[in-house]
Amino acid sequence: MLAIRLDPEIESRLEKLAKKTGRTKTFYAREAILEHLDDLEDIYLASQRLAERAKTYSAEEVKHELGL
Repeated sequence: MLAIRLDPEIESRLEKLAKKTGRTKTFYAREAILEHLDDLEDIYLASQRLAERAKTYSAEEVKHELGL
């Protein structure tokens, strides 16, 4: 179960869409979440990874590691 507060303008738009299409507001809220959840997870994970200090390698080290 999830309860969210929406700006009145967004709530109104959602209500109109639901009435025009015969679907529920819940249907459209679920669709919006599912549509963007992958992107949000990717952004969060990428941000975490960028915040971590990573080891850097010189071109010579890479060449040596790859046997070039």
